[in-house]
Amino acid sequence: MNDLKKLKNFNPMALREKYSVSSLKNKNNYSSFWLDNGWDNNSSIFDDEPVKKGVDLVALASYRRAVSNFVSIVTGESDIKVTFKSSGDSYTDGKSVVISSKLDDKLFDSTVGLALHEGSHIKLSNFDFLKGLENSIPQEYLNRAKDKGYAPYEVLGMVKDLLNYVEDRRIDHYVFTSSPGYKGYYHSLYEKYFHSKVIDKALKSDEHTDLSWDSYIFRIINLTNKNSDLNALPQLSLIRSMIFSKVKDLNSTEEAFQIALMVFDCILNNLPDGIESTDEETGETKIEKGDGDSDSDGDSVGGESGDSSDSGDKPELTENQKKQLKNAIKKQKKFMDGDIPKKALSKKDKSSMDAVEASGMKYVDVAGDMTERWSGKKTPTKVLMVKKFTKSLAESDTISMIYKPDNCWGSRTDEYKEAINKGLVMGTMLGKKLQVRGESRETKWTRLNSGRIDKRLISELGFGNEKVFNTTFIESYSDAFLHISVDASGSMGGSKWLNTQTCVAAIAKACSMINNVDLVISYRSTQNTNGNNYYSRRGGKSYPLMLIAYDSRVDKINKIKNLFHLLTPAGTTPEGLCFEAIMKEIEVGSNDKDSYFLNLSDGMPMFGNDDIDYHHDTAIDHTKKMVKMIRERGVKVLSYFIGDSYEMDRSKSTFTQMYGSDAEFIDVTSVLPVAKTMNKTFLKK
Repeated sequence: MNDLKKLKNFNPMALREKYSVSSLKNKNNYSSFWLDNGWDNNSSIFDDEPVKKGVDLVALASYRRAVSNFVSIVTGESDIKVTFKSSGDSYTDGKSVVISSKLDDKLFDSTVGLALHEGSHIKLSNFDFLKGLENSIPQEYLNRAKDKGYAPYEVLGMVKDLLNYVEDRRIDHYVFTSSPGYKGYYHSLYEKYFHSKVIDKALKSDEHTDLSWDSYIFRIINLTNKNSDLNALPQLSLIRSMIFSKVKDLNSTEEAFQIALMVFDCILNNLPDGIESTDEETGETKIEKGDGDSDSDGDSVGGESGDSSDSGDKPELTENQKKQLKNAIKKQKKFMDGDIPKKALSKKDKSSMDAVEASGMKYVDVAGDMTERWSGKKTPTKVLMVKKFTKSLAESDTISMIYKPDNCWGSRTDEYKEAINKGLVMGTMLGKKLQVRGESRETKWTRLNSGRIDKRLISELGFGNEKVFNTTFIESYSDAFLHISVDASGSMGGSKWLNTQTCVAAIAKACSMINNVDLVISYRSTQNTNGNNYYSRRGGKSYPLMLIAYDSRVDKINKIKNLFHLLTPAGTTPEGLCFEAIMKEIEVGSNDKDSYFLNLSDGMPMFGNDDIDYHHDTAIDHTKKMVKMIRERGVKVLSYFIGDSYEMDRSKSTFTQMYGSDAEFIDVTSVLPVAKTMNKTFLKK
């Protein structure tokens, strides 16, 4: 009690600043600077319908990664996992943060704040202590509460509520002082899950001003509300002081528990004693809770000073508002217990989400400087980048140009397999021609006037021969990086696709036979965010797609044999947009390493969605610009045009305009022309 007297005149530090939710009604003030533009208020994840096929799993994956990064930054713990709820009731368990797969409104700053809050609990809270809380409550408090009419299980709930509140203030203080830039997310969190208009009105009214536990806990958990009335209950101001004056010095859950006990002691001092009665049937003595009408320790219901406030100016709640208040208080307590409803992903979507994340799928911003021809308005868009082609990605059925293994088109995939196997055989022949690139040649000159002494000629010094030196010259190729980018638009179907896949498999096999060559194979297409249809008119939004299907630095050559038959042409031709997205993936050429970019395409680039009109001169000029940028990075560019004689005649000028003099118009089904053109560029010293 001496500690309580010392705290009575303390002026506490306000832990949370005044904050208005009105400015957040139409946008996410804090998340907007780090989230992709695709996360707008019209995104399907904000709809009231359950999560279903068609949700943008790529955006969800990006969102989860961003939240995970924030949690790691704030907590300093990189092993705290952030996961979407999949099934059952998942709350903070001391190991991972569970977030909803669907937001209930058009804001998700609050979700970021909730993840930060739960992540900080994982870092700072002792969950084992919380589980055994009933064993930590002194018997003295159980006895005193019994005199007030409260059973042990009720006391446990009371102390738990107080501890949750004090612990939350400790956690918030840690974040606010260590990472003040994240305050906004916390404010949004409390506005969504904790504050409401009916709570504000009730705090200014005579609601919950009787001497009861319900009144005290309601007033205590809303102490940070700007409408809080410290005269509503006896010693409420003192309780506020003992919590907020100590919170900055608390270093553990156990210390927060001691503050909770001090508050509980203060509340017990002000609750009326229970009324003893005898059950007529059983003869047992019972203590019923006091009705809260009497004063305690000389303090009136109106406040510590003993002066009741004039209630004439206080608002009154309607019956409907009283029901709303009851529900709002339940929501607040659920928040403190960590019992926050979170939308779960379906089992199928969870599996697809895992595949999406494992593939490193993300959006890449492109065409930032591109403008609309007529209006001059900038028309940036995004490319969907898939960093890794896996079997699980194919099984997820999320990418339009990848067949699901158990849903292949029979003879079509059989044709694809045959073309790839043919290419692997041809690749062995081509590899033998290119293996010279991994070899070195040593030439030695002797009997020179300078160089290294040739030990075999030292004896000739006595005969006046001074030419006893030698020099060795080693000739070899530099290490090399080759990126093959394949046009996988719908126009590449049929024999074009078979021939192209044969060529790609052949080059991949050949490169696998050369020790100092790294190979990456990518495919360009389009993808719709609503399922695997690529036409915008069928729902969702279309994006250029860049799929990295093979990387010899991490993949084995068998991947081409086992998975490449699942690739099929689909969509339009977003050439330059995909080149821009892949730019950083192409290694820069240097004196120590040669870099090559090999393009396989059937001509005219084209693409369009709500953001950009990528056709004709706009697409041609942009593609030409991207090819120039690739060359400026020290990369040697070689392009193959794939088509019949009519297509070659019609597109030769345009193709050469985009790819320059390196453009080749050949039949890729024959290994000899491929070897010839590859040798022309690939074997230049």
